[in-house]
Amino acid sequence: MNVPLLFFLGLGLLEAECRCFLNRTEEHCVCYQLSQKSASSIIQCLAATVVEFWGGELEKYTNFPITNLDPSAIEMLQSLIIRKIIFRDLLVPEVLIARVLRFFSYTQVKELVFDSCIFEGRGNWGETAVWNLPILSLHFHNVTTAPLTDREQDFSSLSSWLENLQELSVTSSHVTSLPCGIGQVFRALRYLDVAHNTLGDESLMSAFCKGAFPQLQILSLQHNNLTSYHTVCKGMQLLHDLQHLDLSQNKLTADLFTSCQWPASLRIFNLSDTGLSEILTPLPSSLEVLDLTFNHLHGVDISFSSLKKLFLSKNMLQAVPCIRNCPMLETLDLDNNLITELPWDDMKLLEHLQDVAAANNPYDCSCSGAGGLQALAGRGHLGQGWPQNYTCHSPPGYQGRLVKDVPVSVLQCNSAAVIVPLCIVLILLGAAG
Repeated sequence: MNVPLLFFLGLGLLEAECRCFLNRTEEHCVCYQLSQKSASSIIQCLAATVVEFWGGELEKYTNFPITNLDPSAIEMLQSLIIRKIIFRDLLVPEVLIARVLRFFSYTQVKELVFDSCIFEGRGNWGETAVWNLPILSLHFHNVTTAPLTDREQDFSSLSSWLENLQELSVTSSHVTSLPCGIGQVFRALRYLDVAHNTLGDESLMSAFCKGAFPQLQILSLQHNNLTSYHTVCKGMQLLHDLQHLDLSQNKLTADLFTSCQWPASLRIFNLSDTGLSEILTPLPSSLEVLDLTFNHLHGVDISFSSLKKLFLSKNMLQAVPCIRNCPMLETLDLDNNLITELPWDDMKLLEHLQDVAAANNPYDCSCSGAGGLQALAGRGHLGQGWPQNYTCHSPPGYQGRLVKDVPVSVLQCNSAAVIVPLCIVLILLGAAG
């Protein structure tokens, strides 16, 4: 095995004994503390589809001689079935990555992951400009690197590869901005995850400028520094193919006297844990899934002709929101609110409603309250929490009792419905006698 191929397979080099472990299915192989001297241990990983390299400082290999591959080495790389490579806990000189990355052009690797790595310096990315890399999915988590500002030229040098990339995530990496020029390189990107960073409202207009991420469909901005609902909306207006937007774990507020229209393509909208005490408007008009979990909502008034799933658990709702204006609703989640009764007569009008979750609410187990829940359960609409998480809060005689055990027969719940007809019959019989 020649030196370049050895280097490609053992990117986590350390002067220590190499230890590689292949799982029983021979699909996943993990190597710890690799060294040039013991690279033979890597051989057992060649049959895996996922390979992980853990630990190492690569500074000493910055000037490592990397020559062109001979035909036999190229043939071997082409025969590998490795599809995913993960690097963890590495100190990586960026110039070294730039020099080694070209060898991936001979492989079938589709996904590359850097987890808890530190990138040092800046690489000469022009060296990779002519290589056709097969990697379609690129993930960075908890990485430290130079700021993305003033790095448009580096990304431009990689454009022949990055313009075909389909998935990109840069999470928990202290990202403060995404320059416009960088976004314009990702011509085919469908999925972008920049969760758990420090992106602010002012950075969105630049990040999603004209021509940036033109085919983006799924975007996660979870847990950033976003505060203005309408500024975020304006930042999304050029993403004409956006279908799924996650704004959860930001603290959003509405701006006065402003308006905005979300992309008409948006179907899934996550506003969970955003500190909402009321529904912010406008909402995307063609929503199919709306997640408002873990907020401070006391009431919800919405109308969506296409909405199929509505998640409202962990709020402060005292009553079920009117859902007659959501005729296509299939799933309704109301767990952990302050609801005392489910309006069964309203719910049975929704012919598409299949799954209702309403556990851990303080139910009034009067006949109508218990009866509505039992009717829903009888039709198979209540989810996994039934019956153990449905208990009575009132009246006192039923407190702590499972709702399913509350008697709701006509005689017990509406004695008049039985007694009045019976009295009429007796009066008629008496008159006839």
